[in-house]
Amino acid sequence: MNDLNSEQAIGVFDSGLGGISVVRAIIDLLPHEHLIYFGDTARVPYGSKSEETVIRFAHQISSFLREKQVKMIVVACNTASAVALKSLQQSFRIPIVGVIEPGSEAAVKSSEQKRIAVIGTASTIRSGAYRAAIRALDPEMEVMVQPCPLLVPLVEEDWPHDGVVTQVLEKYLSSFKEQKPDALILGCTHYPYLKSIIQEVVGPSVHLVDSGEETATRVQHMLDEMELLNPENGDPGKHKFYVSDFPQKFEETASRFLGRPLDKLFKVELEVLESYK
Repeated sequence: MNDLNSEQAIGVFDSGLGGISVVRAIIDLLPHEHLIYFGDTARVPYGSKSEETVIRFAHQISSFLREKQVKMIVVACNTASAVALKSLQQSFRIPIVGVIEPGSEAAVKSSEQKRIAVIGTASTIRSGAYRAAIRALDPEMEVMVQPCPLLVPLVEEDWPHDGVVTQVLEKYLSSFKEQKPDALILGCTHYPYLKSIIQEVVGPSVHLVDSGEETATRVQHMLDEMELLNPENGDPGKHKFYVSDFPQKFEETASRFLGRPLDKLFKVELEVLESYK
């Protein structure tokens, strides 16, 4: 890691728009850091794909980001964090952080009743990654899970305040009313865009854990420990965004999610992306 320096950008990737919630959390916490984001919009969603496919996609994107000389990679995708993080950490000689461990730690700290619920894509839930991470921290924790496969496309289609979304959430989360968790991990980076509706459905007594916000804090701590934080006396960070399809739609929606216009947006052809190993 001797080739890393504080002025290099942080690489962030997700299957689509969801990782913008992590980007926003990092910008809010570390406004001087440069960011390079990759949204794999041509191949979204990851949650319904096989582990082998997700691992291959994650390696391709990480190779692309590493070519951009990033000093760290944030896997801002719960599915990729669940199935590809260890493989990425073994293959790339830079710090790589996922969203599952930070979210799990925050949930364990906040759960007084030791009853944690997790919602995520089918692939994330099937992997058992959250359950394993939570139990590793506290074996006495009761973990209840619920896959919510329809939520990602609903967010991508900008339906977060539509009545249909409330009906879908009430269906998905109905079992939690009997199980009574006191913490709920939003196990997909798309889900923070539905936070207010999810809170209404589960009730005020359930603490929602945003893995993206917790991951931003983890990024800060790791960069600080490695003395790779960009100096605060510098200018605000500059950010670049790459997608594998639909740049215009991505720009419109991502700008709204981020709360500001995208500085620079580029499309990467799938043939180029798939040339990486």
